[in-house]
Amino acid sequence: MNRKVTVFGAGFVGSSTAQRIAEKELADVVMIDIIEGMPQGKALDMMESAMLEGFDAKITGSNNPADCKGSDLVVITSGIARKPGMSRDDLLKTNAGIVGSVCDAIKTNAPNAIVIVVSNPLDVMTYLAGNKLGFAKNKVMGMAGVLDSARFRCFLAMELGVSMRDVDAMVLGGHGDDMVPLVRYATVAGIKVEDLLPKDKLDALVTRTRNGGIEIVNLLKTGSAYYAPSSSVVEMVRAILHDEKRVLPAAAWCTGQYSVQDMFVGVPAVLGKNGVEKIIELKLTADELGQLKKSADHVLENVKRLNL
Repeated sequence: MNRKVTVFGAGFVGSSTAQRIAEKELADVVMIDIIEGMPQGKALDMMESAMLEGFDAKITGSNNPADCKGSDLVVITSGIARKPGMSRDDLLKTNAGIVGSVCDAIKTNAPNAIVIVVSNPLDVMTYLAGNKLGFAKNKVMGMAGVLDSARFRCFLAMELGVSMRDVDAMVLGGHGDDMVPLVRYATVAGIKVEDLLPKDKLDALVTRTRNGGIEIVNLLKTGSAYYAPSSSVVEMVRAILHDEKRVLPAAAWCTGQYSVQDMFVGVPAVLGKNGVEKIIELKLTADELGQLKKSADHVLENVKRLNL
């Protein structure tokens, strides 16, 4: 393969992301982690599956951040995961130090890369990355909206007893308790979900979507989600590397769109070879826009805690 993706962090999200990128033959993958032997061992294990899974992409593991050199795209999953009772915001200080050091390595060794941030609190870590890297803002983004939208779509499909493939829905805003699932735009094969489910059911599914991450954390007790998050990252990676011009919700740099100024927040974005190529402004009601503004304000509060 002639494309290179580096995944920082060889934990559950990072290793699952690396595996899926390789299996889909999107690029060769380097996994980098500070724990000696772990990224190398996981990479070797994945490579030994290549004959059975039928892929020729190369996966290597490293403890040297400089091995991201020449990457076309970098995914940052490094950081500690949530535990029961923790919010994403509780991770801020610890993960800010980790993500900051990763950004230093990327800036030095992969200055032309597009960067996708996955570490929590996601929108704040994306802001930190945008600040530390100094790249054009369209080349830095956060993965959250794809995951939150996938959860919303999943819950709708299960409630209605229909195929996952026929449900279309989008979640905007920060990756937190005040995210904004857009019920009004959710459809099943073009039919509005508001015509298929009563308001109380839809309200319950909105709440479940907002609590989607902690629901899994509470069930696992010793970790957080990684299957759906890694799939969400790969959806974005494919859109960028294949220049698909996919419209996906991503934490993108807003310059007035949705009345959000100079902030990374979840909005519909066209993803292609140049990263975030366009932000699409949906027609929102005053209530929806107010919810999005509230979510963006919460992100801003936490950004201020970084003291950048």
